[in-house]
Parts: sequence; C-alpha cells; structure tokens
Amino acid sequence: MAGLRRALRTVLKNYNSPCFHVKRLLNYTGQCYDGDSDPGPIFINPDVQGILQSLTRVDYDRVFRKRKLGTKKPSDPEYKFMTDAELQEALRAAKERAAELLQIPPVVKVRNTEAKVVCKDPELQGLESSRMVFTDITFGVQDEQRIVVVREPDGTLREAEWAVRQRVNQTYFPDKAKQMQVPRMFLDSYLERLLDKNEYEYVLDRACVQFEPDDPDYQRLISIVYQHLNDHNKFELLRSTRHFGSLTFYLVWNRNIDNLLLELIQTMRIEEADQLLALYSLIHQKRFEGEDPLDRVQSYIEQAAGKKGSLELAVQAYKDVAARRAVEAL
Repeated sequence: MAGLRRALRTVLKNYNSPCFHVKRLLNYTGQCYDGDSDPGPIFINPDVQGILQSLTRVDYDRVFRKRKLGTKKPSDPEYKFMTDAELQEALRAAKERAAELLQIPPVVKVRNTEAKVVCKDPELQGLESSRMVFTDITFGVQDEQRIVVVREPDGTLREAEWAVRQRVNQTYFPDKAKQMQVPRMFLDSYLERLLDKNEYEYVLDRACVQFEPDDPDYQRLISIVYQHLNDHNKFELLRSTRHFGSLTFYLVWNRNIDNLLLELIQTMRIEEADQLLALYSLIHQKRFEGEDPLDRVQSYIEQAAGKKGSLELAVQAYKDVAARRAVEAL
C-alpha cells in the first residue's frame, strides 16, 4: 500500500509535467482534429474506407517483413509441405492476417479535456493540504469509462484531468506496452533524429501503443510526423502499412494533397490520383469535372492546387510518356 500511495502522489505531482506534452518540432506545429466538423463519421464511411485501403496498396512481402519489435525476438520461419488445398487455405489465412495488420488507426475528433466539477464543499477546505484521488477499481470497466475524481484542497470535487486518469489507470491496471511517462523518443531532438532517419512507421506504431486516438498529444504527434514525411516526399515508406490510410486522410482533410498527387502522377499512377481526388470530393463536397482521370486531375490543378506549376509539368510529362508507350505498343 505504501508503494501505491507513493505512485499516486507521483501522479498528482507530475501530471502537468512537460513529459505529458509533445513539444513543437522544428517548424512544424502539431494539429488536432478539433474543429467544428467531426472526422469520425466521414472516416468510417465505407466509400472513404475503400479508397484509403486501395491507395495503401497491399504488398504481402512488405506486410509480413521483419519489423522492429522492441525486446521481442522474431520467431524462426516455419517450412511445410502442403497440398494445393492446404496452400489455398494458407493463402486465404495470410490475406485475412494482412487485412488485420493493415487496419487503419481510428481518426476521431480530439477529446474534450475540460474537467467537470462534481460539487463544491467549502466546509472541507483545509482538511488536506494535497489533492486526493478516488478511483473505481472495479475489474472489467474500460479505462475511458472508469470513475476517477480528485478532491482539491479547497473542497472542490472534480473529474480527474485526462493526464491523471491515464496515470491512475496505468497504476492500477498496468499495460505492459505503455509507459507511465511519455517516452522520450516523442520529445524534441529525439523525435527529430528519428524522423531524419525516416523512422516514420516505428514512431507511429509506438504512438498507437502509448496513446488513445482522441488524445491531443497523439494527434499533435502524428500530425508532425505526417508533415515531415509529406515535406520530404517519403510516401513509399508508409505504403502497405496501416498508417498510409490515416496519412492520406490527414492530408486530404487539411487540403494538402499536392505532394502526394504529384508523386502519383510522376509514378504513372493516374488511377490512384483519380481516387485521391474522389476522396477529396467526398470529404470537402467539391467535384472535379472531367471525362477521364487526367481531365479531373487537370480540373483539380485549376481549381484547388497550390503547386500548379509542378503539377502541370508532371501532367505534361505523363502525357508524353503515355503517348510514347502507345506508339511503342503498335
């Protein structure tokens, strides 16, 4: 009990420490889904999900490659002799497993972090010199729904701040994958070094373990990762991973798709470019008219693009290559 009391005192003492907040990195400002519009209903729309999954591209070699798993050692490969029927069943199971591994992290509106006052009891003022935490430790209750309240020294009883709630939950019901303090890798120069090494997937995987999707720190962190990746045109590093869909959704939501669109045109993926514009239209209710994908890309360039010159040059280069291939095919 003494150890538990010390842990809870640490929770209250340090809940507002800098380690709870992702700091600003370089020239990037962390962004949250905190506007009037809720991205959640749009994100789970079947049409939106279909486009995001299509743009992710399923490369099974990449999906099942060796990955950084912390202290967990990779298992040895297993070889089997199979009949044709067994092989088909194994391939079906592998596809199902790949779909699980490529499940896109949820995109939701940032949580309301305001702590609601339950009651004020001025007669208790001065009874204690420290804040006191009261927690429902009933087994099986979800962390988000668990009752956690704080009694202030002035007698005010309020719902616990989210930082306190998270640390109390971790104290009573520890998750081995999470750390009590936000990992140092998410702070300042540590994060900068990881991004400069192109460790985008590693950072995003770790963020999904440490934070909840509606956590402001989580949303600020992943937005910085997305901005850095977008500025350096490293889209290929997240393809065939679970994070490419949420990256694409973020870029479209913030009307910042020029770099991704340019990359798709330059790599002759004009159908995917058309899908990207279809996603843009679904989210922002803006149509780009045209009889074919190239016409719709041209319509976007004229109406909404920020990098018109680069995109127009890419479209012209695409037309030249397509024309040359058509001649060679004759």
